[in-house]
Amino acid sequence: MVNTAPTPPETRTPARRTPTTSKRPARPNGQWKVDGTAPLNHNEEFKQESDPLEVRDRIERIYAKEGFDAIPGDDLHGRFRWWGLYTQRKPGIDGGKTATLEPHELEDKFFMLRVRIDGGALTTEQLRTIAGISTEFGRGSADITDRQNLQLHWIEVESVPEIWRRLEAVGLSTTEACGDVPRVILGSPVAGVAKDELIDPTPVIEQIQERFIGDPALANLPRKFKSAITGHPSLDVVHEINDISFVAVDHPELGIGYDLWVGGALSTAPRLAERLGVFVTEEQAPDVWHGVVRIFRDYGYRRLRNKARLKFLLADWGTEKFREVLESEYLGYRLPEGVAPPSPASLGLDERGDHVGVHEQHDGRFYIGAAPTVGRVSGETLARLADLAEAHGSSRVRLTPQQKLLVLDVAQEQVEPLVTGLAELGLQARPSPFRRNTIACTGIEYCKLAIVETKATSAAAITQLEERLGDLTHLKPLSLHVNGCPNSCARIQTADIGLKGQLVMDDDGNQVPGFQVHLGGGLASTDRDDAGLGRTVRGLKVTADGIGDYVERVVRRFDADHDGDETFAQWAHRADEEALR
Repeated sequence: MVNTAPTPPETRTPARRTPTTSKRPARPNGQWKVDGTAPLNHNEEFKQESDPLEVRDRIERIYAKEGFDAIPGDDLHGRFRWWGLYTQRKPGIDGGKTATLEPHELEDKFFMLRVRIDGGALTTEQLRTIAGISTEFGRGSADITDRQNLQLHWIEVESVPEIWRRLEAVGLSTTEACGDVPRVILGSPVAGVAKDELIDPTPVIEQIQERFIGDPALANLPRKFKSAITGHPSLDVVHEINDISFVAVDHPELGIGYDLWVGGALSTAPRLAERLGVFVTEEQAPDVWHGVVRIFRDYGYRRLRNKARLKFLLADWGTEKFREVLESEYLGYRLPEGVAPPSPASLGLDERGDHVGVHEQHDGRFYIGAAPTVGRVSGETLARLADLAEAHGSSRVRLTPQQKLLVLDVAQEQVEPLVTGLAELGLQARPSPFRRNTIACTGIEYCKLAIVETKATSAAAITQLEERLGDLTHLKPLSLHVNGCPNSCARIQTADIGLKGQLVMDDDGNQVPGFQVHLGGGLASTDRDDAGLGRTVRGLKVTADGIGDYVERVVRRFDADHDGDETFAQWAHRADEEALR
């Protein structure tokens, strides 16, 4: 008989178990439609506590009267951005302290004010108004950014209501010029005037502006949201590095419309945008834009600020899922299959996407593109530019994503006199290659995130390179982008030579301002078919005062070593590391 009585626990032989790993539940990412809307960090808390757009009322009623010291932290370092206001860096704080001091220790009691200029389009009246604000309230400061905005500095909070009054009187604003919102919409600087544009994007930009900018329903995004739209075949709005871009195409069956790109951005984790593979009509474009922005609002990651851009969601979802969610949840209809825009290089375009120089418009008049030095102008320069344009028959100016400016609608007989007048203002319509192709961010002069100075450093390097490389006119011009910190406002990863600000050791072992070097990046242009990110070489760094020496050395090495029609980018990606030092 078999004993079937259970064995007492203390005498049982333990059963052999397969080891198991208890899997922790995934931490919520703060996706509103997945995790709910409970805030997971302080940024999300202050955005929910009070609609950030409502801070304008407090600025006008309280802070402009009681002064800087009356502003609480969440408004000062948070909600003020929704109206284009950042505190600027206190003078005299070196770059070594950028990462160690608290914001209140770094900041001055003055503001950077960003004027939102969608499509970069200005009338001379608007330009003169900004010039007046610069000279009266901003110590004459003015920078053209690579987002087609104008930035002023030294602004006091007491002056802000009057500045808003003057801007809005001429149809300008600072609404959502900064913050976790839809930022300025980049638009082709030659919209509506270029002979070879496929479609004028102005109506789409205006619809988005009128319908959605300043809408409280879109004023709490996970992070900033950048948009671009162009109808020009030169692809002149850096579409590969925006959260959303509409690029004009001529569909063989559906005619002219837009190809949709999403998920581009640079900063410390660069990622190029991807095509969704859909065709969007002009009429559909504002609603498609609205759908993509709401996907970002509802599904974007909010727990970690450094993972909160749309590019991270797209990387996880992929384009197929993104398209499915857009069409099924936000549009309610399917979009036709699209076609990719041809690269400017494949079209054999003579005109480059910065539009510098003299170009005939479709109406027989001309537009003239001119280069200031790395976007640095002044209130006086802007006022004189407005006068100069009007004196030569123009009332329209455009800013570009390359820190350049255009004067439109110039009669043929006025072209050369205007070119001469622009040069007298320091605005070159026929600039040297390095003056034309160098851009720089704000840098340590004003920015609390910066580690090194950029504007003056870049200007000095341009002068050196004009003198030293004047014999290399047979080479295609190279782009030089200079950034004061790792955040890539100056798009260092998409330049032939990109410089990222940091502290480096000089030959004597001293820690000095300098740059890490990126080589061989670029966006689709007349010189290359596709966008690509630059290459970094371990330990390749230059001091700030050694930029000219380094660029001369690497360009001459390229000139000696490249094969045939090989571009600098192609050479830089294949060259031995020693050749790049």
